[in-house]
Amino acid sequence: MAEYETHDFDVVVIGAGGAGLRAAIEASAMGVKTALVCKSLLGKAHTVMAEGGIAAAMGNVWKEDNWKVHFRDTMRGGKLLNNWRMAQLHAQEAPDRVLELEEWGALFDRTNDGLILQRDFGGHRYARLAHVGDRTGLEMIRTLQDHAVHRGIDVFMECTLYRLLTDDGRISGAFGYWRQSGKFVLFRAKAIVLATGGVGKSWKITSNSWEYTGDGHAMALDAGADLMDMEMTQFHPTGMVWPTSVRGILVTEGVRGDGGTLKNSKGDRFMFRYVPDFFRAETADTEEEADRWYEDKRNNRRTPDLLPRDEVARAINTEVKAGRGSPHGGVFLDIASRRSSDYIKRRLPSMYHQFMELADVDITKTAMEVGPTLHYIMGGVRVDADSAQSTVPGLFAAGEVAAGMHGANRLGGNSLSDLLVFGRRAGLYAAEYAKRVPQAPRVDDRQVDAAATGMLAPFERREGGENPYAVHADLIAAMQELVGIIRTKSELEEAITRIHAMRERARRAGVTGSRIYNPGWHLALDLLTMLTVSEAVAMSALARQESRGGHTRDDYPRPDPQWGKKNVILRRRDGELSLVTEPLPEVPAELRPLIGEDKPTGKVALEPVAAAGAKE
Repeated sequence: MAEYETHDFDVVVIGAGGAGLRAAIEASAMGVKTALVCKSLLGKAHTVMAEGGIAAAMGNVWKEDNWKVHFRDTMRGGKLLNNWRMAQLHAQEAPDRVLELEEWGALFDRTNDGLILQRDFGGHRYARLAHVGDRTGLEMIRTLQDHAVHRGIDVFMECTLYRLLTDDGRISGAFGYWRQSGKFVLFRAKAIVLATGGVGKSWKITSNSWEYTGDGHAMALDAGADLMDMEMTQFHPTGMVWPTSVRGILVTEGVRGDGGTLKNSKGDRFMFRYVPDFFRAETADTEEEADRWYEDKRNNRRTPDLLPRDEVARAINTEVKAGRGSPHGGVFLDIASRRSSDYIKRRLPSMYHQFMELADVDITKTAMEVGPTLHYIMGGVRVDADSAQSTVPGLFAAGEVAAGMHGANRLGGNSLSDLLVFGRRAGLYAAEYAKRVPQAPRVDDRQVDAAATGMLAPFERREGGENPYAVHADLIAAMQELVGIIRTKSELEEAITRIHAMRERARRAGVTGSRIYNPGWHLALDLLTMLTVSEAVAMSALARQESRGGHTRDDYPRPDPQWGKKNVILRRRDGELSLVTEPLPEVPAELRPLIGEDKPTGKVALEPVAAAGAKE
């Protein structure tokens, strides 16, 4: 029998980012005993890296904006692969969640009239991102964290939960270890909310921090939940590319929202060349409006630099491969020639200091070098739109770990409002579920012992075991090379073959030392999780034979209307991953006119295309 400490709660929230904090606040407000467990320190959540703003149709800058327009933008940006109900709830409830943050003490930038200021972002028809300079995520975490502490929620920091426990198919708890001491810990719970974020540490170039190893995805899969649309990974077009020590760190879309433009090594604003004619018709109601789309230079509101992220990332990738990239393998993002030094320092203080301190570049005087970085995954745990509950009773998920809301491509700014809207819903319905359970489900000692035995196995291979760091290096290289921005059948098959081989190596990984803060041991355990998630992404990408949103197949370069009606579903059965496709929920008749139809629009632009205004 493994030795472990035990804690009893009604609801346990795993992850202390925006979604986790908001879920814990709501569950606690419902009167149930709530715990918040985080892998790192409280306040270190990846949410703090979300800089641009919170997307919400408040109409403070453009009175014409409303939830219906936001819903349309989200669905069209997601290439209609979104769960329509999630997109609807998100658009309708986001303004209230922003105002709630303000009531709890968040300090937003203001219009001259004193309203919350909203900025432009890619894919949004109107300026609708409520922001705090370029530190919006940090302000959001500060506000939610203060509110959670005020409520007296129990917080467990530097604790990695590794396995979910079930009793007769229902959630009964979670098992893991303290990162500092290595001792095991068990949380008994009636309901669990996953808010563990994404999977970026499986790629070589990523904006994600060390915590993003796909813990929630893998735990949910092992517990019997479905994963959905895991092929839909988003490469943010603008990450730092130099120096190499900071390669991949995010450069907020707010730089382009505030007037920054993308240029290649020849000084050309190349994004004009990647706007096919069909996009004009899809983003404009009239030909006159389509022309203004190109000509509006006053505030850059709808220029091609603010196309959806998937399209900008592909364009940058093509420019670099064609030899028109910057000296360090990216392109140039220039705001210095378009805005004053005072404006840049006031609107983008974090970006100014980030480049000054990390790259010795003054962005008020010179352009930044940027390039695509693995930033986000739209796929994740399949959940019910209204309740955020997975297919496993008592297991809920919100934020990046949950699928459906963003479809094939997430619009910038929709992440923070997603965290608030569905974090609240997950906490609310988890609490209601816990209240309906008369007593805590039974914890199966055999599940606990099996988890503990597996977690300690690397210590039994001290001599002659595989080096977990070497396996991880091979994994991130394979995912970057074979499951990157542009994918093909042969490369995806090769990736799956390599992943299977690396899994065998990971199972032989050995570590030395004790369990007391042992990074090698932590990585050996994280490796198994990352390999599971990586296989899920590669399998789903191989299955989807089309190009849509964040998923681009060079051998299937067009969107396929039939694939546009399907979700790719992954389940673990008898220890193996199985894949099926299931039809999307049908959009109700009253909402269909808002979004139009999913019609083929030609080959995804992997090369420059002729378009009006191709050169500024």
